[in-house]
Amino acid sequence: MSLLHAEQKVKSLLLTVSQQNASDIHFVVGRYPTLRIDGKLFPLRKEKVLTAEDTQAVSDVLLTEDNKKTLLDAGQVDFSYSFENKSRFRVNIYFQKGNISIAMRLISSKIKTLEELNLPTSLYDFCNYSQGLILVTGPVGHGKSTTLAALLDYINHNFDQNILTIEDPIEYVYEQDRCIVNQREIGSDAKSFPAALKALFREDANVVMIGEMRDLETIGTTITAAEIGHLIFATLHTNNSAQTIDRIIDSFPAHQQNQIRLQLASVLVGVISQRLLPRIGGGRVPAIEIMIKNKAIENLIRENKIYQIDSVIETNLGNNMISLDRSLANLVEKGLITMNDATTYAQDREYLKMIIKG
Repeated sequence: MSLLHAEQKVKSLLLTVSQQNASDIHFVVGRYPTLRIDGKLFPLRKEKVLTAEDTQAVSDVLLTEDNKKTLLDAGQVDFSYSFENKSRFRVNIYFQKGNISIAMRLISSKIKTLEELNLPTSLYDFCNYSQGLILVTGPVGHGKSTTLAALLDYINHNFDQNILTIEDPIEYVYEQDRCIVNQREIGSDAKSFPAALKALFREDANVVMIGEMRDLETIGTTITAAEIGHLIFATLHTNNSAQTIDRIIDSFPAHQQNQIRLQLASVLVGVISQRLLPRIGGGRVPAIEIMIKNKAIENLIRENKIYQIDSVIETNLGNNMISLDRSLANLVEKGLITMNDATTYAQDREYLKMIIKG
């Protein structure tokens, strides 16, 4: 495939992503170009099966010289790609079996509100804090970045703050309104998450969004930043609030865990854990667990009784908290998702069935 032909093909396929309302497109040797729509894969069988030369040609269209070097040195590279100034993609190019594979995720040019995302507007309450740590968790591809963007853009339009995002790569681009918004991309604007986090102490930021807390140094610096006066939003690939707290504490050496437990009990504001499920009739709908730290939860974290947090969430439904299973049950009762899909994502399947029957 010539470079010109590859450029035309990439343009055509990226237009198809938008037209089909797909979230992702994959280029893998031996497969048709493949879309992901509502969580399911759909091969584009009108296209030809991709060869190693084809995926190489597509990567040549997408990669800058710096990214090519990173790919060859590390075996993979993450970056964002702007398509005709109309849409943006988060791109990962990597080697497998000696061949190049490409995964591209479409990033909406419009930042949706919580209402448009079918998420509880009570989540906006997290934006009213002046400092602390708010975590958005869940598996890959279940809308964490989109929820974070909705919260940050709410701050952007309703408060006078200095917002700093640290991302790898930059996903949503904010149109500055009442806030100053600085977006730093790892690799091009900052060397690493820890380096960018350390710099924020000199950048007069009020609100900070960290794309992912990947390592011990990032987690430690994030907790410190929340402790000394920043409002921090960050993501983790964990399944619920209790697991999230355990993951943070367990990432530290044993001799530091008690101190981190005390710090986390103090700075944590809340945890949002979400899943995107197939909606009956098409599309996807979020199920969500919301944990808002209160005195009971703070004491459980201090006393290392994290396993009891689930019961505190369940008994605080009237205080804007909700368990994932309760959220799933509500979606089933509203006729938005099937019982089968609900049980697939349930934390406790027997409990889910009980509250639906009850």
